[in-house]
Amino acid sequence: MPAPPTATANTRDRLVATTAALFLHQGFTATGVGAITAGSGVPTGSLYHHFPGGKDELAAEALRVAGAGYGLLVGAVIDEAPDLATGIRESFPAAAAMLEASGYADACPIATVALEVASTNEPLRRVTHEVFESWATALSSRLEGAGLAVDRSRELALTYLAALEGGFLLCRAARSPEAMLAVGALVADAVDAALAEVR
Repeated sequence: MPAPPTATANTRDRLVATTAALFLHQGFTATGVGAITAGSGVPTGSLYHHFPGGKDELAAEALRVAGAGYGLLVGAVIDEAPDLATGIRESFPAAAAMLEASGYADACPIATVALEVASTNEPLRRVTHEVFESWATALSSRLEGAGLAVDRSRELALTYLAALEGGFLLCRAARSPEAMLAVGALVADAVDAALAEVR
C-alpha cells in the first residue's frame, strides 16, 4: 500500500503516493492534475517533468506502486498465519475490518480505476490487468507450493481475487461486511477441500 507523501519524500514519490491515495478515495476520472499537485505540494511543471505523458503516465505508475503494496499486504496476512488455508480464511475478515475502519471509503484503488477505464483507456486497462495478474500469480505460487496442481492453483487464485474484489464492491454499497465474510468463507472452504485432496 502506498505510504502517504511526506515532506522528505522526493518529488516523484510524492506525486505517485498522492495519486494512489486519491484513486483510493475517488477513482481516476474525478482525480484531476490540480488535486494531485495540490495534495503532493508539487508544481504542475514538476509533474510533467517526471511524467511527460501527464496524468495517464502518472496513473500507470501509481497503479503499479499501489498494486505492489496491496499485494505485499495481502501476502503478509496469508503468510503470517500458521498455514496457507488459515491465512486465506483470515484475509477476508481482515479486509472487512479495514473497510469498516475506513467508513467503507477505502477499498481497492486498482478495482476502482479498472471499472472506469476498462472500455475507455486501453493502456491503463492493461496496467490494471497486470496488477491483478501479479496478485493471481503470487497466490497461485503459494497454492502450488502447498501441493496443488498448476491449473487448480490458478482457478482458486482467480476465485479468491474475484471474491475479494466483489466483496469490496458489495460491502461498500451495503455499508456492511456481510458479503466479504460470506464469500470469504466459501473461498476458504474451497481451498481447504482442495488441499485435503492432496494431503
